[in-house]
Amino acid sequence: QVHLVESGGGLVQAGGSLRLSCAASGSIFGLNVMGWYRQPPGKQRELVATITRGGSTNYALSVKGRFTISRDNAKNTVYLQMNSLKPEDTAVYYCNAVVLLHPYWGQGTQVAVSS
Repeated sequence: QVHLVESGGGLVQAGGSLRLSCAASGSIFGLNVMGWYRQPPGKQRELVATITRGGSTNYALSVKGRFTISRDNAKNTVYLQMNSLKPEDTAVYYCNAVVLLHPYWGQGTQVAVSS
């Protein structure tokens, strides 16, 4: 079993910053891609950013240039630095990890951006 524990969500004013963290533990041999997805109120879950074990990144167009994904392979942890936050970034943010082609999800952390 793989466990993902997220932290760092909260309430911030527009233009502010937050940093999310997600630590993976358990049966993580073969851990490869890690990433963040989000689900805005009343909408479908969507990709925010992903990063491979080798450091290759992929971003949603809506966050490119504002968010930065990074990871510490020694700690099996992925981070999401979110700058210049907008009200439309309000969502529950979910950590995702792919282990031997199987996806796992964290419990989600709420990010709320006030205008």
